[in-house]
Amino acid sequence: MAVTTTAPPAPTAAAASRRGGAVAVTAVLVLLIAALALADIAQGTSGVGAAEVWKALTGQADAADASVVVASRLPRMTAGILVGAALGMAGAALQAVSRNVIAAPDTLAVNAGSYLALGLAAATGVSLPLLASSGVAFVGGLAAAAVVLGVSGLGGGTVRLVLAGSALTLGLTSVTEGLLLLFPERTEGLYAWNQGSIAQNGFGGVLWLLPLAVAGLAGLLLVARRVDTLALGDDAARGLGVPVRATRVITVVLAALLSATAVTLAGPIGFVGLSAPALVRLLARRYGGFSRTRASVTRSALTGAALVLGSDVALRAVVPADVAVAVPTGVVTSLVGAVFLVVLATRGRDTGAAAPPDRLRIRSRTVFLTVTGTLVAVLIAVIIASVLLGDSKLLLGDVVNWAQGRAGRAVSFVLDTRVPRVLAALLAGAALALAGTLVQAVTRNPLAEPGVMGVSGGAALGAVILVTSAPGAGPAGLAAAAFAGAALAAALVFGLSARGGFRQNRLVLVGMGVATASAALISLFIVLTDPFNATKALTWLSGSTYGRTLPDLLPLAVVLAAGLAVAVARRTELDLISLDEDTPRLLGLGVPRARLGLLTLGVLLSAAAVAASGTIAFVGLVAPHAARALVGRRHVRVVPVAVLLGAALVGTADVVGRTVIAPAQLGAGLLTAVIGTPYFLWLLVRTRGGGR
Repeated sequence: MAVTTTAPPAPTAAAASRRGGAVAVTAVLVLLIAALALADIAQGTSGVGAAEVWKALTGQADAADASVVVASRLPRMTAGILVGAALGMAGAALQAVSRNVIAAPDTLAVNAGSYLALGLAAATGVSLPLLASSGVAFVGGLAAAAVVLGVSGLGGGTVRLVLAGSALTLGLTSVTEGLLLLFPERTEGLYAWNQGSIAQNGFGGVLWLLPLAVAGLAGLLLVARRVDTLALGDDAARGLGVPVRATRVITVVLAALLSATAVTLAGPIGFVGLSAPALVRLLARRYGGFSRTRASVTRSALTGAALVLGSDVALRAVVPADVAVAVPTGVVTSLVGAVFLVVLATRGRDTGAAAPPDRLRIRSRTVFLTVTGTLVAVLIAVIIASVLLGDSKLLLGDVVNWAQGRAGRAVSFVLDTRVPRVLAALLAGAALALAGTLVQAVTRNPLAEPGVMGVSGGAALGAVILVTSAPGAGPAGLAAAAFAGAALAAALVFGLSARGGFRQNRLVLVGMGVATASAALISLFIVLTDPFNATKALTWLSGSTYGRTLPDLLPLAVVLAAGLAVAVARRTELDLISLDEDTPRLLGLGVPRARLGLLTLGVLLSAAAVAASGTIAFVGLVAPHAARALVGRRHVRVVPVAVLLGAALVGTADVVGRTVIAPAQLGAGLLTAVIGTPYFLWLLVRTRGGGR
């Protein structure tokens, strides 16, 4: 019998076309980077234009022009390419190993971890060389990424990863901002650095850190095949002999190394690690080879470099050169990343609740009355401590004399300034707790809060714009600015997530995108403003109640009273909406209309709290969740308990911030973030398996 052999089939025309298209796309990216690099070199504040740059490159320019090009512009352009490539590779690796399209150095809190590590080094007065700084940033970023991936189940679930990363970022950033306020001389310039700028003074930093980026790329290329195998599933990968856990750990370490390289060289350049792989994925739908890890990593590096250089060129083309020098490149890339988050949320399919609802036992009336009485006693104790303690300690007799108008001048001065602060903290805590209760009920997501929805960020942006542009504005103006910012943010969030009736995942992701954009714009206004106003804005953003007067609290008190009345009157609707989509409709309740009305009330409460006391995080999360754990799910009981808890929490944070390091002070918002972050992460772990 004759044996015939057949040659392997020739590659099809479609496959050859895809390969040719992939090569063409790569060539286009390289040419784009080259064009952007030339444009970036030609931009600047000096009179050195394209002709002088060409002469400098060819050795024909005079010494002054050559110095500008060689010492400033070429290093800036090279740093932009290196930073963009490193962040693009890190984002591609993190998304591949976690199988989550939203994993990036930003969403995994890598940048925040590096920021805190470098802030601790600066606060201690330690002067570190460049490589040592990179090592410190690497350790901080790696630790933060490990926490986020561990809490979110190795990135399982887009919203869960965003929530875990955002919560840890907020907590770590709050600690760092506390260091900035406590050690302003030692940490001078650290806030501006944190916004990300590729400006360089010579090639020293680039040459020192280039080997680290090359090592990170080489390591990712070596483990690329293993990472591709993980896409088949953990069991299938193990069956093929791939060490799953070791592969994930190595990939995350390499991504953290690349992120630390970029952070050390230019500060945190926001969301390049998210946007670059997203653009490559769009190409992968047409060119199949791009979906493999090696191709994805290398193309993400090129795309990241193009994004950073393009952002720098666009910034300097739109903004005058003398102003563009002070505007960090990271602000522009963060705005781009915010758009990507919103697009991902609005175009993607909503998969349901971001987290399973709490499964809590029904509590008796006796339990409710006992909890309420205990909280009232705790709140009274907090009020007494807040009034008596501070940089000047008083006695109860002093307070009684002051109330009767018989106190001395010194005591009257202390209490006239301290009592409004105490009331501001209590009212803000109560308002944020009530807003969180409404948001969690409406979204049926126990991990949602006004900050997550972008409302607090919008209110803070409006207030910061007023603080930095019109420092003499009074409390009425500040409240109006905060309300305007919150209203605009809410309109964006609710308008973009209205399709399908404000579904939970879409609402949370759009809110995070708006919060990201707000944070970037806040950074822009603070960096560009007068240093005195910048310090004032930072102090206010830390959740400080400093300088509050009784007239400042009137809008908050009115909105809180109205909110409590509505919440009590609509308690049955809150109970029904928090169950599911079908039950309230069967009972004749218009869910979209009721949801929109209750969310609007939450927006007003959040804006009023921000206007009165600055940004205070996590109260809208912790208080409602703890209230449900204590008294059950019925909102007739949850609302008063959550309000008491919120007031007690912010009141305690305020008095602690005023006393533990007196006469220096820490804002209540910083302390609530430090307290709320571990609680939030614990909730994510607790609900990961479906809740109890």
